[in-house]
Amino acid sequence: MRLNWTKILARSAGCGLGVVAILALLSNAVHAAQAPRQSYNLSQAGEFVVADVRLQGLQRVSAGTVFNIIPISVGDRVDNLAVRQITRSLFASGYFNDIQIARDGGVLIVSLSERPAIESIELEGNKAIESEALLGGLADQGLQEGEIFKQATLERMGLELERQYVSQGRYGASIDSEIEELPRNRVNIKINVEEGESSGIRHINVVGNRAFTEAQLLDRLELKHPSILSFYRNDDKYAREKLSGDLETLEAFYKDRGYADFDITSTQVSITPDRQQVYITVGVDEGKVYTINDVNLVGELGDVRAADLESLIVVANGQTFSQALITATEERLTAALGNGGFTFATASGVPKLNDDDTVDVEFFVDAGKRAYVRRINFTGNELTQDRVMRREIRQMEAGWASTAQIDLSKVRLERLGYFKGVEVETPQVPGTDDQIDVDFSVEEQPSGAISGTLAYSQGYGLILGANYQQSNLQGSGNSLSVGLSYSQFQQSINFNYFDPYFTLDGISRGYNVFLRRLDYDARNIARYSTDAAGVGVNFGFPIGETQRINFGMNIEQTEIREGFAAAQEISEFIQRNGSTALNFKANLSWLRSTLNRGVFADRGSSQSLGLTFAAPGSDLEFYKVTYQGEKYFPLTNIFTLKLRTELGFGGSYGDSPSLPFYEHFFAGGFGSIRGFENSTLGPRSTPPLDADGNPIIIGNFDNDGRYGQPFGGNLLLEFSAELIFPLPFVEDNRQFRPALFFDAGNVFNTECPLVSTNCFDFDTDELRYSAGIGLSWLSGFGPLTFAISKPINTKFFDEEESFQFELGKTF
Repeated sequence: MRLNWTKILARSAGCGLGVVAILALLSNAVHAAQAPRQSYNLSQAGEFVVADVRLQGLQRVSAGTVFNIIPISVGDRVDNLAVRQITRSLFASGYFNDIQIARDGGVLIVSLSERPAIESIELEGNKAIESEALLGGLADQGLQEGEIFKQATLERMGLELERQYVSQGRYGASIDSEIEELPRNRVNIKINVEEGESSGIRHINVVGNRAFTEAQLLDRLELKHPSILSFYRNDDKYAREKLSGDLETLEAFYKDRGYADFDITSTQVSITPDRQQVYITVGVDEGKVYTINDVNLVGELGDVRAADLESLIVVANGQTFSQALITATEERLTAALGNGGFTFATASGVPKLNDDDTVDVEFFVDAGKRAYVRRINFTGNELTQDRVMRREIRQMEAGWASTAQIDLSKVRLERLGYFKGVEVETPQVPGTDDQIDVDFSVEEQPSGAISGTLAYSQGYGLILGANYQQSNLQGSGNSLSVGLSYSQFQQSINFNYFDPYFTLDGISRGYNVFLRRLDYDARNIARYSTDAAGVGVNFGFPIGETQRINFGMNIEQTEIREGFAAAQEISEFIQRNGSTALNFKANLSWLRSTLNRGVFADRGSSQSLGLTFAAPGSDLEFYKVTYQGEKYFPLTNIFTLKLRTELGFGGSYGDSPSLPFYEHFFAGGFGSIRGFENSTLGPRSTPPLDADGNPIIIGNFDNDGRYGQPFGGNLLLEFSAELIFPLPFVEDNRQFRPALFFDAGNVFNTECPLVSTNCFDFDTDELRYSAGIGLSWLSGFGPLTFAISKPINTKFFDEEESFQFELGKTF
């Protein structure tokens, strides 16, 4: 069996009612034409008493269901009216195509033909509307696998589907359905969708505007005239939803600028004969510019003082009328009452226009009853323990319901990193008008991994590793990691354990043990390597919702080994201090973060200030102070400016003459100043001398013509600006982060050794700059970062573009 639905062609917005009326008539006609056949072979002569009821033809529908439907039972008297009632009741159930009623003596015989069941539903050709959405809409109307098939419902849904495509500007859309009959009274439904092309916008015209030019108004709309970028923006395709949104935008634009009686008088959408393009005409009546006169607060305020709420009103006498300010005031009043326990409070601002071009605004407030939280519930946490989630909740049971505390609790759960998503609802407790439940629904994501690493980094070459990491150990919220790593630069073994709630008031504790060998020559740094082993413990405690103080102590044994033809600075240091040092390194840090996400944030800021020093009694006495900060500035809905800085300074105290060279800061490469090789900026080492006193030149010249190998320094300055934008032609940008960037900075040494010939103190002329474009991608293999960058102010070498690539970078 095959059914073709009538195409819906709307030539203008004015014919919308006609289309609805036609659809209604078509639907009624389909129902009338396909109404099931009613037939019964029952004598018209008289009545009889039912001695028994016999059902015939049932397959899937149970006899009990039928007996519950028919209004007759054994012992009842049956006449023609009763037969009609039985028939109507059975047809109304929707289970049957045909019903026959007969009599055999005192036995009432009901013969039934069941409607077929739906075996499967297939969709083909739909792209603009996802299959899940279409199947969900069909299921809402009773068309899904296992349900009874109803032809009329399928036809009605087909017409509705075509209407949805027309609303998207796809006037050539058509729907074709095929019904395949299967054995055992089953059917397959195949729906073929021909979406057609979206109609493009030929012209948008605004009529009646005087205060603002048409160009100013059109610039505010989402729908645009065709342009060379339309293929990317896709903003020249007509859709009814977009037009409705633009009309609201146009109204808000005027009302936010004083035109309180602005009105859209007409909207016309005309379609070309080939249905490929549309013309849109919007008629407006601008009205007058109004000024605020009186502002009043009225209503039921509960036990909240009127003065407290009046201080939240941002609408004032003498201002130009603005609907945005009225809406903002409504939100502020509702939020303030919600934070005070009045969860069901409402606030609405009503403007009253006066003849003298002024507006009186009255804010009507209904606080209602103060609501209390009866219970806080969690669902979806199969692994995470209930107590781990409850310690993040700031709303207390049996306390006033605070909107701010509930929202903050949701944010804290999201920041844990254990969940893909967190949703919260506050349903009213049945039978009460002053109690709610707070229901958190979470969707867990994997919090642990056993992984092997085979990667390549431009800076470190081949990287091999094995790692076990669990950030939510057995649902306790504790984290554990054990890792092995091997590369040209680093070979290490480490163990870390962290308990974020070592005490009930949020004090954390962590342990770490490590063995590490670093070959700095493999990282473009001076020829030496270090072998280090250490153990440490760290504590942290919160000083607010967004700030934390951390402190700890590490015991670290370090052995320095000179490479071939090591720099004079290294030889001098070893001669003075020896090649082995045991240091007791204490650390203290302050962190503050208001970022909206842990990965690919686009709102908020983050700062950290840290101090690390070798305590008195260590073989070497030194300190390092570091600062890291980043802040995001939303420019538009799609563009965000990110500013980043990293500063560092190190020095010595006591008997140590300077900061140990292996504690130096380095700059250049990913995470630093892109466009330069890793760790190649800043002072360079002084080559050793041969037997004749001539320097042994090892390594390359840097971009400024200095020879030697990078040696770092005790002063670090780095700055970066990025313009973040969405990746073109990608619908879901959550895994991608493209950006244009500008980097600046360098490393300096304020304590240059006497033997150094390529060491320099801070000098603005020594700052280095680069610019380029980068892309970060959260792939299935780990985070990937790509960048094409160009140094700007090198002295001796031609400025060339460099391509950089890194795998496994942490964002």
